Amino acid sequence: MLKVNNINVYYGSIHAVKDVSFEVHQGEVVTLIGANGAGKSTILQTVSGLLRSKTGSIEFLGEQLDGVPAHKVVNKGLAHVPEGRRVFLQMTVEENLEMGAYTRPSIEIADGIADVYERFPRLKERRKQIAGTLSGGEQQMLAMGRALMSKPQLLMLDEPSMGLAPLLIEQIFAIIKELHEAGTTILLVEQNAQMALSVADRGYVLETGRIVTTGAGAELLNDDAVKKAYLGA
Repeated sequence: MLKVNNINVYYGSIHAVKDVSFEVHQGEVVTLIGANGAGKSTILQTVSGLLRSKTGSIEFLGEQLDGVPAHKVVNKGLAHVPEGRRVFLQMTVEENLEMGAYTRPSIEIADGIADVYERFPRLKERRKQIAGTLSGGEQQMLAMGRALMSKPQLLMLDEPSMGLAPLLIEQIFAIIKELHEAGTTILLVEQNAQMALSVADRGYVLETGRIVTTGAGAELLNDDAVKKAYLGA
């Protein structure tokens, strides 16, 4: 579904992502793990068109994404839930969801919102509430629901557990599992390596902008080097 080949991304003179290649197949959960500054979020932003690679290529569903503007990437079936949620704080929950459906025919919006409310009942309870007044966990649910409104074939999640209490983290990862079981393909960036690898079919470990290890999620959970560096073992 997604093939990233030899991308190199810079912030000015800083070489943030170095010769990175990986694949995501239909129906998988694939996770990118690594320390802060390893390049995980930069990779997602490059895939979604917010940043540009100096080299290589990005192919989604057989079509090149190189040079495609971010708003047109959404049209192609790829949705990105950014780090920090980035909901529209002055809009209501329902208005945020409507914004997520800008690529869909208007006749589909009501059904899309109903589907999101079925998956996230708490959002239905707060549908008229201003998004900026929601808790962190509720904002994360809203950001995910807004992305789902575009009916993505690939959902990219950037640090969905960031800043959340342990109970809410468990809820968010339960939702990720449900989405996967329902057929959504997911590319997950997550600093909580234990949780990420527990739901992932495959994982890639990044250090200072490079992929240093790859394997099945269960294999990486039991890899001594990964356990020492990222699992506190």
